[in-house]
Amino acid sequence: MLKEKWSRGRRSLAVGLSLGALALGFGVVWWASMNIGAPSGEPINAYQSPASSETASATGQATTAEDGVALPGSDAPSQNPDSDEVVYREYPAVGDTVGSLTIPALKQTLPIIEGTGAKELKRGVGHFTQSVLPGVRDNCVLSGHRDTVFTGLGKLKVGDQLVVETSAGSFTYQIVRTRIVDKDDKTVIVPADHAVLTVTTCYPFNYVGSAPNRYILVANLVTNQ
Repeated sequence: MLKEKWSRGRRSLAVGLSLGALALGFGVVWWASMNIGAPSGEPINAYQSPASSETASATGQATTAEDGVALPGSDAPSQNPDSDEVVYREYPAVGDTVGSLTIPALKQTLPIIEGTGAKELKRGVGHFTQSVLPGVRDNCVLSGHRDTVFTGLGKLKVGDQLVVETSAGSFTYQIVRTRIVDKDDKTVIVPADHAVLTVTTCYPFNYVGSAPNRYILVANLVTNQ
């Protein structure tokens, strides 16, 4: 009799333990299903993927039209005056007239507009907002349409001059080289340790449609008045 009761007790205990383990297992599965993938305490926008960052940049004001420099928008750069202390009292807003570009070899004078969006390039030569202003030490980048302001850009040679006039003075640059790069090449606006003027337009000049390349003029500052 005692052995039978003991055997029944052991079986009841085993069944109880098995049911308890099963219940615990279901509990763990339920907790995991409720919590895996649940939002954390971090804000949704705490992390922005590179793809979304590139999309946001692509809509910036500094991004150009097809015949300009296709580069992302940004805030105005900090100024780094050359040894002659070229200073602009105010940094121009997008759409403002910065000054003029004179190309003596082509007998041409063109307005320079702050920004390289479609609206700005319709009005003249665009100044890329991420680059320094004319005369300032570093790389100043200007862009224009090949079929409007820069139709004759390919005729210029090394040694020809480009004269930029702004509120800060008159700056004469001399062309030191020309080059042709892919439209996605970002070396157009590399930093410089002296005052440089980089002028860009689409290439080939007579290409129908979206041109695959960019024609680049690089000129060094030679006089500052």
